[in-house]
Amino acid sequence: MTNATIDAATLQELLASTNPPRLIDVRTPAEFETLHIDGAYNVPLDLLREHRDEIVSHLDQHVVLICRSGQRATQAEQTLRQAGLTNVRILEGGITEWEAHGFAVNRGTQRWDLERQVRLVAGLIITVSVLLSFCVPHLEWVAVAIGAGLTVAALTNTCAMGMLLARLPYNRAGLTCDTATIVNQLTKTPHTQR
Repeated sequence: MTNATIDAATLQELLASTNPPRLIDVRTPAEFETLHIDGAYNVPLDLLREHRDEIVSHLDQHVVLICRSGQRATQAEQTLRQAGLTNVRILEGGITEWEAHGFAVNRGTQRWDLERQVRLVAGLIITVSVLLSFCVPHLEWVAVAIGAGLTVAALTNTCAMGMLLARLPYNRAGLTCDTATIVNQLTKTPHTQR
């Protein structure tokens, strides 16, 4: 099943309508706190995967999934479709594209996005392991393993390092983002059946 996307301009029009879609931002709480679309709910991808059935039961209107560039939203869409939700689309180009169009965003404490953190950690591990391999035999294989991991991440459109980094306190800081809080927010907000 192919994913359905929506461009930023069309989403802006729908948000101004009388029956707007529900926005689900699947980035980490820290990324969400840094920058998000007004009215979006933060449901991190790992939490969505773990509690999809409970969350899906509260998504009865059209849903637009948001992440930084579209990769995590694509994974979230697959998770939601497997749980039976068919009224879901992905914001094409993610929050990056939304902001590039000049549409309004809420800004909070500035933090590095997850993709930038992955580049930093992978680069540091590769650089340090290669430099230390002159003193410690076979340490260059750590760099090879990270390179292979990045290749697999690109081919599968997943990132194990990113998912590990998403669990760090730095990326969990700011907003309270647990299943009970999310479900409570979803049930308190007035919405209509589509």
